[in-house]
Amino acid sequence: MKQYEHHAIEEKRQAIWERDDLFRVTEIKGKKKYYLLEMFPYPSGKIHMGHVRNYSIGDVIARYKKMRGYNVLHPMGWDAFGMPAENAAMERGIHPAKWTYDNIDYMKKQLKRLGFSYDWAREIATCDVEYYKWEQWFFLKMFEKGLVYRKSAPVNYCVHCQTVLANEQVVDGNCWRCNQGVIQKELTQWFFAITKYADELYEYCDKLTGWPERVLNMQKNWIGKSYGVEVDFRLENSGILTIFTTRPDTLYGVTFMALAPEHPLAITLAEGTVYEKKVKAFVEKAKMQDRSFRAELKGNKEGIFTGRYAINPLNRHKIPIYIGNFVLMEYGTGAIMSVPAHDQRDFEFAKAYGLPIIITIMPKDRTLNPDTLEEAYEGDGYLVNSGEFNGLNNREAIGKIIDYLEAKGLGRRKINFRLRDWGISRQRYWGAPIPIIYCDDCGIVPVPYEDLPVVLPLDLEVKVVGRSPLLDCEEFIKVKCPKCGGPAKRETDTMDTFVESSWYFLKYTCPNYKEGPLDKDRVDYWMPVDQYIGGVEHAVLHLLYSRFFNRVLNELGFVDVREPFKNLLTQGMVIKDGAKMSKSKGNVVDPDYLIEKYGADTTRLCCLFAAPPEKDLDWSDKGVEGCYRFLQRIWRLATEKLHDIKHLESTYTLVDHGEDCRLLTIKLHKTIKKVTEDIERFHLNTAIASIMELVNAVYKFQEKPRTNEKELGLLKGSIEVILKLLFPFVPHITEELWEILGNDMALLRDRWIDYYEEYTIEDKVTIAVQVNGKLRDTFEIERDEPEDSVKEKACNLEKVKKHTEGKSIKKVIVIPNKLVNIVCG
Repeated sequence: MKQYEHHAIEEKRQAIWERDDLFRVTEIKGKKKYYLLEMFPYPSGKIHMGHVRNYSIGDVIARYKKMRGYNVLHPMGWDAFGMPAENAAMERGIHPAKWTYDNIDYMKKQLKRLGFSYDWAREIATCDVEYYKWEQWFFLKMFEKGLVYRKSAPVNYCVHCQTVLANEQVVDGNCWRCNQGVIQKELTQWFFAITKYADELYEYCDKLTGWPERVLNMQKNWIGKSYGVEVDFRLENSGILTIFTTRPDTLYGVTFMALAPEHPLAITLAEGTVYEKKVKAFVEKAKMQDRSFRAELKGNKEGIFTGRYAINPLNRHKIPIYIGNFVLMEYGTGAIMSVPAHDQRDFEFAKAYGLPIIITIMPKDRTLNPDTLEEAYEGDGYLVNSGEFNGLNNREAIGKIIDYLEAKGLGRRKINFRLRDWGISRQRYWGAPIPIIYCDDCGIVPVPYEDLPVVLPLDLEVKVVGRSPLLDCEEFIKVKCPKCGGPAKRETDTMDTFVESSWYFLKYTCPNYKEGPLDKDRVDYWMPVDQYIGGVEHAVLHLLYSRFFNRVLNELGFVDVREPFKNLLTQGMVIKDGAKMSKSKGNVVDPDYLIEKYGADTTRLCCLFAAPPEKDLDWSDKGVEGCYRFLQRIWRLATEKLHDIKHLESTYTLVDHGEDCRLLTIKLHKTIKKVTEDIERFHLNTAIASIMELVNAVYKFQEKPRTNEKELGLLKGSIEVILKLLFPFVPHITEELWEILGNDMALLRDRWIDYYEEYTIEDKVTIAVQVNGKLRDTFEIERDEPEDSVKEKACNLEKVKKHTEGKSIKKVIVIPNKLVNIVCG
């Protein structure tokens, strides 16, 4: 094969890998393991360039770690349940199961064409009965532990998708899937009690040292841990209104209270007053508003007076109680004390409704006047208008006021969390059935373990109206009560698809285990995942739920570790023409087209070379052409002198056979060191750039006619170094050339190449010369040359003399092997 023919090469190598079962892995005691995992895809029809980039990054690390001697688990599967399959199937008039499995077949072929080193023997699809059977089993165990419960609650509801959404699935007021508006609806739902783990999930963020700071902050912000105090405000007539605040130092400045529209007292407070009718209308209107709009400071802050008052426990002032659309039931108690002078949201509301403003924190550098205040003062200062606490620094006053409240029985210290329990009920068909039965006599009855799985019937018609066909399937709904044997009904809601993706990484460790949900010995061999790779869009949803679920399974005895993912890389998006690739923008690049025209290796290389993994990749057609030309160059480098070098023993260390051999040896070892360090740090683009520089150096070495076997052996060794370094990035062409050069062992089974530190240090170094801190020239010296010699050479440089002539040199500072700084007066 004289030319680089990517089709023939890639088909050949992939066939060999499959024939030799090269990527299959088993547990080997005593061998260091490495679990490399990319977030599995949704089988939407075809892979896109975001998939290609994600999986190319992972494949580099998997192949590299394998060559470093690790026992590498690198699995792949399918996040196969969910609304998109149902919606797409309805649009096309086919069953979600057929649409899903057809897509899996096609996407699997695409991934294989790209040469990814997946152990396909571990493939899972979350819509398979054998998978969700054990998910239902976990549900029952969690039900027994009190981690699953059912209640009626206001929920986010997507009218278009006809289903409930978790808070995390509402983005800017719209459904995260269809981008349509979300409303509030009262429904009876099943919940996972994730809030029982809120504190641990929050605190463990500080222990996840291998995670990006940005993701950890997103997790911590969503969990929302805050330290404060619950304060009891006595209602004017009777009763108590409890609020939570992190700012008890502003208690003397409260001028109104505000309740969430969903608060139990919101309507009852107004009963019997002239405000009752208007309050009811306001509450109904506010409940329909998007919660993210209500919580946003820039949103329109609306409220209505209830006609009732509370009493400030510190100064006994009578405080009007409002209903406010900006107050959320999810946070604290659903009631807030409002301090207009020191909270901008409260300030704007007070101005709109003519409520008083009382300053209780005065800055040290100026005096505030409530009549001329243009915005809330939210900084620190000393207390005023605060009774016995006047004059205290406000931060110091927080603890003292809490102590006072507790001593008087008016409040108590409290840690609060923004995180709410995870609503998992979905009013859709294509999901895992919830294993619950309802009996008029026995109430809620869990499906017995021996009756699992509750199988999703696949012979139902999914109608365009969005109504789950399970609601109309009597064969599915009507059952006998497991307790009394009487007539009963099955739950028709299915589980949120994030339940499936919250434990799939555990199932990969033992996919064919039949004796229970998980084989603990195999789970503990592989867990935790050493490196997880995926998009930052999953920073809150999937990662938080997985951390929760792993803890539950730890307590159930299935896994030893509490945290599932040791290290996390969030790769950037692939964009084109300044925007994320999408069909609507017409800027999509089809991976199939690239593979067909340029080959899998070129496609992979372009994704890896164009940008650092964590940054967005701006797609360039010219970049693809450039990567393709580079691979052709590699092909020519390895084959042009093949007749002269194939039979020779190769070396990559030859320092005593001429200056050019010595310099090439240094270049080889420096490149091996650089590429090794770069891969370890995920600096994959700079690793490739270093290899490209090495290729240039070897071409230059090859230009000179050579007949000496040692020099030709160095040429062969240099080419083999390039092939080994490039192998994790472009495995097809490198392994083909490796074989052509006369090597029998597959590169994946070969060792990563080592470098010798002594050959990474060049004899000559470049010295920068500064005059009064400004760079004026550079020059070369022998490494570790005496300081007096270095000073003399630096001071005699012509460019340096121009800036020192006529001036007195006060001192010359030398930093060995790096810099000379001449200080002139």
